[in-house]
Amino acid sequence: MHWRTGCEIQQGLERAFNAILADRMQDVPLLNPALSVQALPFRCAGDDWLGVLVTPWSMNLLVFPGPDSAWQQLPLGAKFSRELPYGSFEFTLAAEPALGRYGQCSLFSPMLQFADQAAAITAAEAALNGVLAGPALRNVSRRDLLRGNLRGT
Repeated sequence: MHWRTGCEIQQGLERAFNAILADRMQDVPLLNPALSVQALPFRCAGDDWLGVLVTPWSMNLLVFPGPDSAWQQLPLGAKFSRELPYGSFEFTLAAEPALGRYGQCSLFSPMLQFADQAAAITAAEAALNGVLAGPALRNVSRRDLLRGNLRGT
């Protein structure tokens, strides 16, 4: 499956993961009832599309392949690295029938530390902006990155 716009990916993710929430996740005790499924707008990152998906059970950095992405040919569950402006990130290849193949990199799981959807979206936006911000700075922890503090300690 090849996506033409980031908006297509965003809408497709929200439809697919709302269905997953309704069909597969109802009895999972680690769901945060204050959260819902929401995808941030996807952006071009080299040959691929990059964005963040927030669900009541996890927050993942996702990469969807462009037409020339070699990693999409890997077997499901394979790990691959993707160079982003902040540095190298490891993704796991996953697939859903409505979405095709994509890579996921866990940012938070479970999501119980978020009080509401606004807090989760703020963290997701900070993480996405952080990985696209440029070279990694010294002494910037993952926690600082996710909070948007790129100055480090």
